[in-house]
Amino acid sequence: MDALAGLLAGPRAQGAFLLRSVFDPPWSVRIQDEAPLTVLAPVRGEVWVTPDEGPAAVLRPGDLAIARGPQPYTVADRPDRPPQVVIHPGQRSTTPEGAELCAEMDLGVRAWGDGPGGSTVLLSGTYQLRGEVSGRLLRALPVLLVLPGEEWTSPLVPLLDEEIGRQGPGQEVVLDRLLDLLLSSALRAWFARPEARAPGWYRAQGDPVLGRALELLHTDPAAPWTVARLAGAAGVSRAALARRFTESVGEPPMAYLTGLRLALAADLLREPDATLAAVARQVGYGSAFALSAAFKRVNGVSPQQFRGA
Repeated sequence: MDALAGLLAGPRAQGAFLLRSVFDPPWSVRIQDEAPLTVLAPVRGEVWVTPDEGPAAVLRPGDLAIARGPQPYTVADRPDRPPQVVIHPGQRSTTPEGAELCAEMDLGVRAWGDGPGGSTVLLSGTYQLRGEVSGRLLRALPVLLVLPGEEWTSPLVPLLDEEIGRQGPGQEVVLDRLLDLLLSSALRAWFARPEARAPGWYRAQGDPVLGRALELLHTDPAAPWTVARLAGAAGVSRAALARRFTESVGEPPMAYLTGLRLALAADLLREPDATLAAVARQVGYGSAFALSAAFKRVNGVSPQQFRGA
């Protein structure tokens, strides 16, 4: 498994919030739901996305955007349109003054807006819990990324548009997996673009030595890796691997491995039935105590405090 594949294996929607929003101008919706990640795909009309931090972007049918939370942003027919609706945590919608709007704007199964025949239709899929998306993946993304339709195409958006209004046994799981596939496909396309400013670990995958080392670490992070063992598997000296890895990735191999293990541990700790000892074994620590000490040293809180938060 390469480094990107390891991150893309992380998104796992569980009852994600999927919605088909329908509007006629003038319209503006402020999103402050604190969700970690939202995929936005217009299927009709023009949509402006304006983050609180960063420039606005216009989306047209065929384009796709990914908004990284918890920072708020606004979607509207114009970038300067004042919000008429506010989306809060839990996907509760109100007027800017606080009056409830959820029932008033309900248009049926996973549909919402000011009328079924609106000139603008926007599909959105929201990962509502941080544990559904790897923290390492979130840190590698900008606040808002946009893939123009002329440079990226996917059959998944029309399929999601077709499936989002259906109701039946297992439909929620179907939509969750469609969202995961759409996100993974879009991120793979994004990281391949020059303007993505891909992190060092992504660029290093093009190096035959570092790519092999990263693949080994991500395939089996729990293995008892040392720089010497990793260098031997990659076919270079220990000194050569340490130097090239640090220069390209931005940190030494064992520091990268520690970060990888603790990121995996953080994701696993969000599983309600996972014990600390079991998580420690899965990520390469000999005991729950060893994992707890490393986790607190890096994150500033114990695994128990992290899980409670």
